[in-house]
Amino acid sequence: MDLVPALERPLKNVLGAATAKVMAEHLGLHTVGDLLHHYPRRYEERGQLTHLADLPMDEHVTVVAQVADARLHTFASARAPRGKGQRLEVTITDGSGRVQLVFFGNGVHKPHKDLLPGTRAMFAGKVSVFNRRLQLAHPAYELLRGDPDEPGEQGEAVESWAGALIPLYPATAKLESWKIGKAVQTVLPGVQEALDPLPDALREGRGLVSLPEALVKIHRPQTKADVADARARLKWDEAFVLQVALARRRHTDAQLPAVPRVPRPDGLLTAFDDRLPFTLTEGQQRVSREIFDDLATEHPMHRLLQGEVGSGKTMVALRAMLAVVDAGGQAALLAPTEVLAQQHHRSVTEMMGELAEGGMLGGSEHATKVVLLTGSMGAAARRQALLDLVTGEAGIVIGTHALIEDKVQFHDLGLVVVDEQHRFGVEQRDALRGKGKQPPHLLVMTATPIPRTVAMTVFGDLETSVLDQLPAGRSPIASHVVPAADKPHFLARAWERVREEVAAGHQAYVVCPRIGDEEEGTGKRTPVQDDAEKRPPLAVLDVADQLAKGPLQGLRVEVLHGRMAPDDKDAVMRRFAAGDADVLVATTVIEVGVNVPNATAMVIMDADRFGVSQLHQLRGRVGRGAAPGVCLLVTEMPEASPARQRLNAVAATLDGFELSRIDLEQRREGDVLGQAQSGARSSLRVLEVIEDEEIIAEARQEATALVAADPDLTGLPGLRTALDALLDEEREQYLEKG
Repeated sequence: MDLVPALERPLKNVLGAATAKVMAEHLGLHTVGDLLHHYPRRYEERGQLTHLADLPMDEHVTVVAQVADARLHTFASARAPRGKGQRLEVTITDGSGRVQLVFFGNGVHKPHKDLLPGTRAMFAGKVSVFNRRLQLAHPAYELLRGDPDEPGEQGEAVESWAGALIPLYPATAKLESWKIGKAVQTVLPGVQEALDPLPDALREGRGLVSLPEALVKIHRPQTKADVADARARLKWDEAFVLQVALARRRHTDAQLPAVPRVPRPDGLLTAFDDRLPFTLTEGQQRVSREIFDDLATEHPMHRLLQGEVGSGKTMVALRAMLAVVDAGGQAALLAPTEVLAQQHHRSVTEMMGELAEGGMLGGSEHATKVVLLTGSMGAAARRQALLDLVTGEAGIVIGTHALIEDKVQFHDLGLVVVDEQHRFGVEQRDALRGKGKQPPHLLVMTATPIPRTVAMTVFGDLETSVLDQLPAGRSPIASHVVPAADKPHFLARAWERVREEVAAGHQAYVVCPRIGDEEEGTGKRTPVQDDAEKRPPLAVLDVADQLAKGPLQGLRVEVLHGRMAPDDKDAVMRRFAAGDADVLVATTVIEVGVNVPNATAMVIMDADRFGVSQLHQLRGRVGRGAAPGVCLLVTEMPEASPARQRLNAVAATLDGFELSRIDLEQRREGDVLGQAQSGARSSLRVLEVIEDEEIIAEARQEATALVAADPDLTGLPGLRTALDALLDEEREQYLEKG
């Protein structure tokens, strides 16, 4: 008897080693369960044909179509036997559009025999254009016969597409949709042994079909209602299992001990508040209260602080750090880049003034020391910083990944603040949390506004605070798309606009997608791209040179990019902040945290090569003072392209939450829930983070209640199995860490 549960059986035992190898290498499918959870992307109705006019260029597609005609051409070829080559051209149609199929050489004989006019088949291949006509070169195909029981060529029964709906699977050039369909047909009988992850009461209460029934209906539906039933059930599986994993993390964290950190009255925090030249916004005061309440408890705070660009998150985080120092602990701020770490260190010491001069002449009686720790610091400065941390002399440390290294020891780490969490893996954040005598409190900040559903999934183990109002004194930012290809004079006007801002005593940023001294082919790839590239992305070094000699001649133009020496980067930022440079031509190193209130203009070159949230982040570097800001999005993309529509959306609103929804709708959700952001491999196949908000919210509620009543999930073997499948080793460690 086979002791391995049906869905955990390796595919090689069921389908054979060769097929299993291709499935593992190209689709990441290893077990029967993996294959059954590889759902069809869409369905074709048996009597209908795929709409051919909308096929995406350069993508591997599967279509159902009818052969209109087939012609065999013979041509002279030195490489072919007897000096003659053959080319078969087959035209397929959906009744309105047409696509040409081309077969060469020895590969023409079988399709010449199979693909007769009137034949219906599934075709799979990569879409290209030849002589201004859509073409599939050497596509794979599977004939669709009228009678599902009609024998195939070898006397075998042809795959039964007897249902009204033909499933089309996410496929690759090495593994066509129908081959995946046949493999599914082989393993589908074992579906009856699938353990159901949903508790019976939940499933019955919501009228959901059983898991075996859902899997049969998604792979072999008879009607569209079958597909709807299956998807409704499988969405709940994905939402619920993920929310149970996160609820268990929250439950585990709630059991951990932590040192309560209550600021002493009339201490460092009070002294800091007294010297602030402005009043905190209502939002900053509300979020600070939430954080201080968490810090006062005997369990570690786990809070996500998200807010609009420029909403004052750093101020809120600094007040939390000062409260912890007041209570006898230390605080660490982890930043993703050296430029940002240096910028935070500079702004924190400026905001604190003499309060950051602990142990120094002129330091306040409440003062502490604020140290910087980065990988490129000199040995002496690094030694001193490490000493200040281990002795407790430094209450606040600001640094990069260098903070995580083993040799970095703290006297009493009480709070970890992680800036721009989406750039850190969870294991990095947990390595820093492991440096406290007891688990320190954790505050995660992000300037990328996150839709509520994403906050419940990616950051579902954290409580969320939102800063949604800007501090007084912030100026509006006007944004415009500059179509450089259609209207070159618009670009000339953009440079005039920069000169006008500088003439008025202000400064400007020019942002480019790459640095410019990369070897051919090693330039950084774009986050987003819709159209074939006409040229390489614009580069900082080239653009700076052209501007200094051309439209911005006579202005003080500086460059900043990630491959400069840290001291040089810091020197450039200091000069720009001090007003000793007019224009800073930079890569996205200025995307977050850079604060120069006198900078009022930003020109983003090749803006279509950046993502929506990234453009919003970049734009947030201007309009930070009393003067209004202007952001010009330069692109060569045509007006009707998706890239231009994306830029128009950014220009139309300053609402980061609205833009984050647009961004998410345009990207695959796997990007949002991928390893870098949450530590979990993307587990969402049918659940859509934006559209299924209600399911996610209800699943979170159900999961929280279930875990509170039964944290070990006793009596729910199906749910435990599903959790094991969701959580790889790294994620398991993440969930178990304190």
